[in-house]
Amino acid sequence: MLQILFPNRCLKCNRIIHSEEVVCDLCFDQIHFTHDHFADNNLLKEKCTLLFPTENAVALMQFEDENLSRKIVHQLKYGNREKIGKILAKWTLEKTDLNILNPDLFVTVPLHPKKLKKRGYNQLHLYTETLSEELKIPFDHTLIQRNFYKKAQAKRSIKEREETQNLFSSTKEVSGKHILLIDDVFTTGNTISSVAWELLKYPNNKISVLMIATD
Repeated sequence: MLQILFPNRCLKCNRIIHSEEVVCDLCFDQIHFTHDHFADNNLLKEKCTLLFPTENAVALMQFEDENLSRKIVHQLKYGNREKIGKILAKWTLEKTDLNILNPDLFVTVPLHPKKLKKRGYNQLHLYTETLSEELKIPFDHTLIQRNFYKKAQAKRSIKEREETQNLFSSTKEVSGKHILLIDDVFTTGNTISSVAWELLKYPNNKISVLMIATD
């Protein structure tokens, strides 16, 4: 009944679409996918390497002003549409080969408990769990904790974005692992860098990065 009264609509053209989709088939081609691949030296990998030792890095989409990718990510984060994470995981599996990395563990960037309570979900969890189930690679949503409550990156000044020291800490020691860090949007890279260095302080860890989008 709800689907009849409030049908799911394409984020681009407003056409009625299946409840499990986010854009229609006609608008899908307007999504700016990066076409990155873990085996290539792409721009995201170059940016990450400047910040911390990076095995590989890839982003699914380009995060540009007024484009469809931005609308999708914003709906995932702020539109109470957690299920979009499952769709994005499907696209990631179609457009990248995560098996080429052979990671030992997926680790997500956490929200502060206050923000998690307010939003009701971490936008990365269903996305990561879908990848984990498909690839049979374990995940850990609790390995990293966020120590301070801060505004969203998009709402913070450049100076505030740079103030990420001690923003994260690990809840237990993990060593000898190739960890794939997963986050939604790469902006300055300070957030993902802070998490990476927290994990690299333990012996023999390696870090790769998977972003839903990069601006």
